[in-house]
Amino acid sequence: MPVNLPIILTWIRIAAIPAFVGVFYLPHDWMTPVQQNWTGALIFSAAAITDWLDGYLARKWGQTTAFGAFLDPVADKLMVAAALVILVQMKRADPMLAFIIIGREIAISALREWMARVGQSKSLAVNTLGKFKTAAQMTAIISLLLWEPVIPGVSTQMLGQFALVVAAVLTLWSMFYYLRRASPHMHKAPIKEPTHIGNSD
Repeated sequence: MPVNLPIILTWIRIAAIPAFVGVFYLPHDWMTPVQQNWTGALIFSAAAITDWLDGYLARKWGQTTAFGAFLDPVADKLMVAAALVILVQMKRADPMLAFIIIGREIAISALREWMARVGQSKSLAVNTLGKFKTAAQMTAIISLLLWEPVIPGVSTQMLGQFALVVAAVLTLWSMFYYLRRASPHMHKAPIKEPTHIGNSD
């Protein structure tokens, strides 16, 4: 396994997930609800920053690796899924919207793996629509984690819930976009997989 700073940052992001989730289960005599909100939002925001930073450093320093390309989106999706599950449990996010976002991430990850197997991974490169989706998603999650008003005259709760709806719509839109890009390759000959004895997947 290659080891460099971008990959270390990715591992730190994954390691932060239990700490992020654990914050919201601490007794209130240890940490008040407002402190939990701020701490959770800060951990998630830091994870979002390292998500951008590790990719930037890997490209700038020429340290991009196949393992890093695999691990980075996994870390991102795990953190987003953890945040959405917590928000649903706290009744701050609509379960259906969370399901749409998490389900889409699983589906597109599987689609990307399949496209890589047929040598067409570049066909599903992240586009502008995906970037808008990510921006709306980050805005929604951070706002809903904070919950309490932060900017005078702006309801953090309404902003987060609106951004989550936008993120879900863009999630579906981008999913159909990627499926349309992949559709010309779906009739190719199946990939011959090696035989695995005892494989029960």
